[in-house]
Amino acid sequence: MIERRHILGIDPGSRRTGYGIVAVKERSVSYVSSGCIKADLGDMPQRLGTIYRGVCELITQFHPSEVAIEEVFLAKNPASALKLGQARGVAIAAAVASELPVSEYAARRVKQSLVGSGRASKEQVAHMVRVILGLPGAPQADAADALAIALCHVNTCQLVR
Repeated sequence: MIERRHILGIDPGSRRTGYGIVAVKERSVSYVSSGCIKADLGDMPQRLGTIYRGVCELITQFHPSEVAIEEVFLAKNPASALKLGQARGVAIAAAVASELPVSEYAARRVKQSLVGSGRASKEQVAHMVRVILGLPGAPQADAADALAIALCHVNTCQLVR
């Protein structure tokens, strides 16, 4: 019997961390859940705690077998890049604390995997996420990015045969 695997995709942000969960079984991938961990209250340490607890809660609720997360990109503002790195770090720490393997993907690779172009717009990526998963509407932006990261992992690891 082939088991269903859940992939948790994470689009880290210091105020909104998007998540998307897809299920993979044999030759199909399906939507499970998506949304955002909202960490817009408090100072940076409090927001990081919110992200960590949110990722831990998702892991407890959905039991993913793997986590895929977006790599840090070079931002124009070094302070923004640092905050993004901290958000990524606590999300990765939550996954590692649960003994889950973590794969990291550059935004360009995610776009290439789904749209065929590393320069695709956010709207093009969201459209492909909607089409691939058969969603009735486009998910919110951060959630769409997280689902795209999860789908990139599925494609990269050839989880759908």
